[in-house]
Amino acid sequence: MSDSPPQVITVEIYGQQYPIKSSLDAAYVVELAAFVDQRMHAAAGETPSGESLKIAVLAALNIADEFFRCRHERIEGTEWRERAEAIESLLDRALANSP
Repeated sequence: MSDSPPQVITVEIYGQQYPIKSSLDAAYVVELAAFVDQRMHAAAGETPSGESLKIAVLAALNIADEFFRCRHERIEGTEWRERAEAIESLLDRALANSP
């Protein structure tokens, strides 16, 4: 990501054009929009009404679920790493004290 001056990047999500003002890299903003568009189309298959707002909310919930799962896995991974480091430290001390 960059700290360049804001620019307007036009993206398409679920058939609608959106001008996005951002200082992020344009390719990254387009990638984010493509991800949201993909999730919107996937959610459309689960929503029989086809109502855009309901599809957007379902897509947002799916994205939030993925985010929370990734965050939870990262936290659990950190806990395991801390435990492994503690065990390694105990082993190092035990080996240093052995004859």
